[in-house]
Amino acid sequence: MDPVFYGPGEGEHHDAGSAQIIIKAASDHTGGSFFLAESTLAPGFAGPPPHHHRELHDMFYVLEGTLTLRLGDRTIEAGPGSFACVPPGVVHTFRNDGDDPVRLLNFNTPAGWENYMRDLAETAQSTPLTPEVIARVASRYDFEFAE
Repeated sequence: MDPVFYGPGEGEHHDAGSAQIIIKAASDHTGGSFFLAESTLAPGFAGPPPHHHRELHDMFYVLEGTLTLRLGDRTIEAGPGSFACVPPGVVHTFRNDGDDPVRLLNFNTPAGWENYMRDLAETAQSTPLTPEVIARVASRYDFEFAE
């Protein structure tokens, strides 16, 4: 593997409707160990339906705005500097209830989540990303629906 460097705003860009995704590190950059994306969620972004992962650790670090996170039975308003690490098996979701965009880093280990992000962005080119549409795309990955 070769080192990777991206300056501000650089990386693999994807337009997923109300979510803008910049992939900074993917499987081929990390030997399959982790995925990292910088995402900007528009006001009103509904997020995915509640779900959990079998193997994936899902992590969120808020850079700007307030991200609403459901972690198990708790709902948290996560402002800048907030970090959440969601281990496999824990039901979670996220959304932007605010009037301003939310910018965050999304880390996942192991890697591979970049393929979901790419598929999600491709789907967004032909249909709005409702929770149901997100769920359909996510069902092809380590994503199990919860209530």
